[in-house]
Amino acid sequence: MKIYRPKSLNGLILVGFGLVGLPLLIAVIWALVNLDRLAEQSEQLVTSGVTAAENNRLLVERIGSLERVARQYQVLGNPDSLQLMQQDLESVEDRLAAMAPLAAEAGATALEASIAAGARHIVTTLSQDGLGNAEAEAAIAEFAPLRQRAGELTRALSAFVEAELKALQDSTRRAQRVSAWQVAALVPGTLILVLFFILLVAKPIRQLDTAISQLGQSGFSKPIAVKGPTDLERLGQQLEWLRIRLLELAQEKNKFLRHMSHELKTPLANIREGTELLLDGTVGELDQPQREVTDILRVNGLKLQQLIENLLSFSAWQTKTEVLTLSDFPLRALVISVAKEQRLALKAAHIQLKLEIDDLFVNADRDKIRTVLDNLLSNAIKFTPKGGYITIRASQTPSSFVLEFGDTGPGIPDEESPRIFEAFFQGRREQGGQVAGTGIGLSVVLECIQAHEGSVELVDSGEFSGAHFRIDIPQKRVAEQTKLAANA
Repeated sequence: MKIYRPKSLNGLILVGFGLVGLPLLIAVIWALVNLDRLAEQSEQLVTSGVTAAENNRLLVERIGSLERVARQYQVLGNPDSLQLMQQDLESVEDRLAAMAPLAAEAGATALEASIAAGARHIVTTLSQDGLGNAEAEAAIAEFAPLRQRAGELTRALSAFVEAELKALQDSTRRAQRVSAWQVAALVPGTLILVLFFILLVAKPIRQLDTAISQLGQSGFSKPIAVKGPTDLERLGQQLEWLRIRLLELAQEKNKFLRHMSHELKTPLANIREGTELLLDGTVGELDQPQREVTDILRVNGLKLQQLIENLLSFSAWQTKTEVLTLSDFPLRALVISVAKEQRLALKAAHIQLKLEIDDLFVNADRDKIRTVLDNLLSNAIKFTPKGGYITIRASQTPSSFVLEFGDTGPGIPDEESPRIFEAFFQGRREQGGQVAGTGIGLSVVLECIQAHEGSVELVDSGEFSGAHFRIDIPQKRVAEQTKLAANA
């Protein structure tokens, strides 16, 4: 059997309010009905009690009056007393008739009938002509048992009223207990229903929140699926459409970057080749000013080549087509090679380069590490003022090697530091150099290091006045060799 479940969020909210409010409404209606019933019973019981007490009093008075008139008639024998006796008898019968319904409920109908019959018998006997004294005395003597039966009737009716009062009290206490149990059951039941519907709504909303966060972090690869009310599922479908559209745009952007980068590499290669031919003297020896100009062309050609390679690397990492080519190589020699390519930029800015690198071999992708070194050094040169210095430091631990770059530039503002590794992000501070950056240098650095399962971070050590980057790249082969040597 399939349980009905609202398809829309509004329907779910309405059903939730209905299921939460319906028990409360039933409990309130039940309490009102019981309260009205108890109030009506209480009113009837009070009326019955007051009426019974008044009728009992009047009945005793009428029987007493009837007895006095009967005794007067026995002594005087006058017709007026006989007429008064008949009136008192009618009054007694009227009282008994008024008490009959309550007497029937109390089970005292026979007692009430015997009182009426006894009173009529006394009056009928005393009304006979030629009644003797003995018969009159016998008739008068019947008033004693008549009063006794009247007292019994009074007690029976009083007992019945008390019993009804006790039953009403029991009903009131029972209703109170039921109301208390209802409240005790409704409070946790209502809380459970509220939590249940909160979970039904919270799950798809949490899925939507996760999907939006995923899109905000450029995570377009994971499909978006939202399960829940139809309107929330429809919103999830719209987010999935948006994800697919953003993924298509990102792919188109990467395709554009790859095509443009390849298109730029061909004329740039010709420019560099021509520059090298000029420097080699193939077309004739150059004088000193010409050689300096040609050197400037060569250096800036290399910078443009690095920018294009960064674009290609960024595009390749975005499409996950790059693979690592691991090899063992001397790190110090690679750092010196990168520094030589930047010597003219360092010389032009009067920047001193300090190398604190041990003679160590590392296992990594040489080209990717070269890209990391070149980007970080170029970045440091851009922001280091004239006369400053840049420090490159490298050391080895039992399971990794550590690279550090520090400069004496202005540093990176705190509000910009969380975003410096984002692609195409450029800070507000003015850059130096003749070729403006693209804002993907540090992004490429991060991707190269992450491909090695390493980490790169901006360190606030206080050692350098400018930026201080620390890179840690695991060395699995070194760790394995150290373990083998320890076991040997």
